[in-house]
Amino acid sequence: MSGESSDGEDRPLTRREARAGDAQARPNAEEAAGGATAASDGPANTPTAGTPRDPEDDDTPVRGIPAVGSAAPADAADAQRASGRLGTADHSAIRDQWRAARGEFEDHVSHARGQFEQANERIKQRTGRDLLVAILIGVAFGGVLLASLLFIKELFIPIAVAVALLGTYELSRALRAGGRRVDVVPQLIAAFVVVLTGYFGALWLSWVVLFAATAFVAVWRMVAQMIAKDGRTYGAVLADVTVGAFVQVYVPFLTSVALMLLSREHGEWWVLSFIVVAVVADTAAYASGLAFGKHPMAPRISPKKTWEGFGGAVLGSLVAGVLLAMFLLQLPWWCGLVLGITILLSATLGDLGESMLKRDLGIKDMSSWLPGHGGLLDRLDSILPSTIPALALSFLFAPLTVIT
Repeated sequence: MSGESSDGEDRPLTRREARAGDAQARPNAEEAAGGATAASDGPANTPTAGTPRDPEDDDTPVRGIPAVGSAAPADAADAQRASGRLGTADHSAIRDQWRAARGEFEDHVSHARGQFEQANERIKQRTGRDLLVAILIGVAFGGVLLASLLFIKELFIPIAVAVALLGTYELSRALRAGGRRVDVVPQLIAAFVVVLTGYFGALWLSWVVLFAATAFVAVWRMVAQMIAKDGRTYGAVLADVTVGAFVQVYVPFLTSVALMLLSREHGEWWVLSFIVVAVVADTAAYASGLAFGKHPMAPRISPKKTWEGFGGAVLGSLVAGVLLAMFLLQLPWWCGLVLGITILLSATLGDLGESMLKRDLGIKDMSSWLPGHGGLLDRLDSILPSTIPALALSFLFAPLTVIT
């Protein structure tokens, strides 16, 4: 045969066509010898009855001749990759690599967490504070405070009122636990009025309201003592009255001073500045004292405060004061030095004063409302006393402001 297909195009011969060509070219020796013929009227390769059928006869290409429309044999994995599909072995390899990478990452995370927990435990044993919880609560509270002062300064008023009421309640309960008779309800009523007067009233009116508030809680306590008739001595009653007046001065009135400062023109920047300086001083003292502290500053009042920590507080407050004065308050740089050292001194005295009060009451913290910090007043002990020098400096430096 010529090997051409019916449409005239060359194509490879199949095994059947090759055998048929050989049969036509081969002499019919079987017929000449008189033997029985093996061919029939059908195709030359059609099997006879009873003869097994060769599976290779069905259009199987001749060895070395590819079949019609077929490609050369290729590796199955290569064909799958060429078609963009991955085999089972490839999926298994990728899965194993992913598991190994994930396991290595988890090991690194576990190791880092273990190191942090060990460091946190050492800090907790030394200072009695949970460092991670303290940081999270401090950041959350600072974010709320910062947002109120940056956007709408009036939003700081409800924060100040809430702080004053909670601080008054906390201090009253701590004093009651220490044996003093402090009436909580009149303290809260007086505190609410004193704080709001700081923003909405004149400066002289705040002093009048403070006097009225202390008189109100003092009279309430004496009347309650007369009704009780429990034989309490005059000295103890006088101490109760004095302590009640101290509560109004320490928490509500000092909070109202911050609102007096807020009510001034650009007062929100002054409030933010003195709070930042006090916080920086406290944080720098904590960090430097933890790292380098060896010499106690006041061992009988607060044994954990060191001179090394105080040195860190000095450096931090001065740097913060200069930066805030130049870029926030629009004051000369030397005003920042005065601001930093003044707030540092008031914050340090406030911290030592509350430590003395807690030692006298026999308690470690004012409360346990803030995990990692203790009580609310334990975080405000350096901020509340700093309101008075901050207000005084705002009046003193007002003529020096570059932009009003």
